[in-house]
Amino acid sequence: QVQLVESGGGLVQAGGSLRLSCAASRRTFTFTMGWFRQAPGKEREFVAAITWSDGNTDYTDSVKGRFTISRDNAKNTVFLQMNSLKPEDTAIYYCAASPYANRFRPTDFHSWGQGTQVTVSS
Repeated sequence: QVQLVESGGGLVQAGGSLRLSCAASRRTFTFTMGWFRQAPGKEREFVAAITWSDGNTDYTDSVKGRFTISRDNAKNTVFLQMNSLKPEDTAIYYCAASPYANRFRPTDFHSWGQGTQVTVSS
């Protein structure tokens, strides 16, 4: 297990930006870091992922061109820069760690943060 702590959520108007951070206690046994989100009444969905080793990234289609995932290996921290936010981006955003590559189901991730609320007003 890895301890993950998210920060950076908040309330923003449509078209605005937020930057989420996720600090990991360690990178051992973790290959991929991901961001997921869950809106009220909906299932948790994959948003973006990045590998610690070479920085390969993946995104769900609805955020491509608006969100950017990045990492700082020296600080064991992953970021999610969210631009051009829309009301439908409103959700609790979770950081997660996985030992796998190219597998983005929630069940593929073994450690989760507590979540941070992102609210986008219209």
